[in-house]
Amino acid sequence: MANPVLDPNQIEDLSQGGSTSARWMTIIFNNDTNDVDEVVEVLMRATGCDAEEAAIETWEAHTYGKAPVHFASRGECENVARVISQIGVQTEVTLEWPE
Repeated sequence: MANPVLDPNQIEDLSQGGSTSARWMTIIFNNDTNDVDEVVEVLMRATGCDAEEAAIETWEAHTYGKAPVHFASRGECENVARVISQIGVQTEVTLEWPE
């Protein structure tokens, strides 16, 4: 089972003035293990998106090697990454825009 990758260089440190309005994102990576239907289903379950959006994000990951699939707070993105990782899809949680 793949585990979410968290970039230690991008962890917010609110005690040192980190931004509370920063938006985080969950990224998925293409693999040769999961089929399209599995990925579409887990994206819908993890993010609450509809089948069309999940299919577009799955196509993007397959075509470009990775795709952003969710934008929210760090905690919410980490929860989404955990759900997606349960089927073996590699994920990463990172800031949407580096500060």
